[in-house]
Amino acid sequence: LISIATLWIMLNSLNSKLFCKLEWDIRGLEKLEKKEWYLIISNHQSWVDILALQTTLNQKIPMLKFFLKKELIWVPFLGVAWWALDFPFMKRYSRKQIKNNPHLKGKDLESTKKACEKFKHTPVSIINFVEGTRFTPKKKINQNSHFRHLLNPKAGGVAFVLSSMGEYLHKIIDVTIVYPDKTPTFWDFISGRVNKIIIDLDVIPVTDSLAGDYSNDNEYKNHFFSWLQALWQKKDEKINTLKANKI
Repeated sequence: LISIATLWIMLNSLNSKLFCKLEWDIRGLEKLEKKEWYLIISNHQSWVDILALQTTLNQKIPMLKFFLKKELIWVPFLGVAWWALDFPFMKRYSRKQIKNNPHLKGKDLESTKKACEKFKHTPVSIINFVEGTRFTPKKKINQNSHFRHLLNPKAGGVAFVLSSMGEYLHKIIDVTIVYPDKTPTFWDFISGRVNKIIIDLDVIPVTDSLAGDYSNDNEYKNHFFSWLQALWQKKDEKINTLKANKI
């Protein structure tokens, strides 16, 4: 199944190169290895992000595994493919749902930990869109995000992956996706209306300070939250520079 998925991604990439006048500006590929476990964290703006990541990273690192909303299992054709490839499906609960049903608190993190148990047997690349949803100006206002181009990062899921996979997971790939012109829709991409995509890759070693008990250790929780906030601030500044210079 993984071989079929890899071939499918290759064909998609070839199709975009043949029929789309799209410039790919990819930075940092030389740092990657095929036989290494990775946690990939990325900003998220569009469905095109997934295609961009698959195109960029296919055959450069182990097969990507996305944490998907449980509802996406019903997407025609793709839902079955994601299930067959053992992508973890997550049930998301809103703050209102948790407030009305306190027993739901932490259930999504339990699912994260359970999913990670499957990934210990062979190298994988686990991708986490840390913001939890696609960026829009409206969501930025609703979250009161102080970042210019990003929503607030959610630390819990990342911390649980690192905790669950600590003995295998030694590297994080911090991915910054930039669309210099405008954020494209999926239709924009397949109809050739995307001119340029910038993918910036930075490999971060997983140190002992990044592993801990996020649920019960407040000192570790605060440290990890501060680390992720600093990383997100750096990413926001990088996006601002790349958009301003369009380079």
